[in-house]
Formats: sequence, C-alpha cells, structure tokens
Amino acid sequence: MTPTTRPAAILATSPIRPVLLATDLEAARAFYHDKLGLPILLEREGAIEFSCGGDTRLSVSKSTVGTADSQTQVAWSVPDLDATLSALRDKGIKIEDYDLPWLTTDDGIADVGFGRMAWIIDPGGNCLGIVQER
Repeated sequence: MTPTTRPAAILATSPIRPVLLATDLEAARAFYHDKLGLPILLEREGAIEFSCGGDTRLSVSKSTVGTADSQTQVAWSVPDLDATLSALRDKGIKIEDYDLPWLTTDDGIADVGFGRMAWIIDPGGNCLGIVQER
C-alpha cells in the first residue's frame, strides 16, 4: 500500500455486534432486560441477544470465567447523559465514580474530551460506558 492508496473498507459499513461474557446468564438477563429495558431478540442456551438503538445488537454469552478486564467493553451514545443517569439511578443501578490519575468523575460523570461519559458495571463485571458526545 502506497501513501496515496487507501485500504479496502472491508468492514467499515457493517454493523458491529459486541459480545460480552457472563458467568450467570439469569443475572445478565435481569440486568439488561429488566433494568436497562433492552428487548430480547434471541435467547438460547448459553447466550442472549438484545436489541439496542438503530441496527445494533448486544450479545451476552455464558462463560465459566467471565470478564477479566475492567476497561470499558461497550458504550451507548445518548442525547442527554444527565437524564439517562437519573433514570438508571431510579432503577437502582450504581453509577461508578473514579478518582484516577487519568480519569476523575464528578457525580459519576467524567469529561473525556469528545464528550461527557459515565460507567456502570453489569452482573458479569463488564464495564459499560454511556456517553453524550459534544
């Protein structure tokens, strides 16, 4: 590839379908469906697929070890972060607070440059972001 050519856009226009891991699918179902309100598209032994905005989907797959990483696994883009966090808190969902050298939250919200962002943790230990872009 020369500097004037671009790589082929093999996946650039294809929707992405993140897959998260959970050791307890029932707890994951209750969290994503009952608390977050995501409609269930498909439920089978070992996995649940939820519908999200647009043409996006989120799958949660049964795992014996769960998630070993504490970094953000997926993030939702919302038009009003404050209203979204208020609704989540009303459902009893904890908004994470961080005081790290590279990230500090105020009432659960961090300024991340391109927007304001907050995080929640699902029953499987997956860190989920919620962002209001600028």
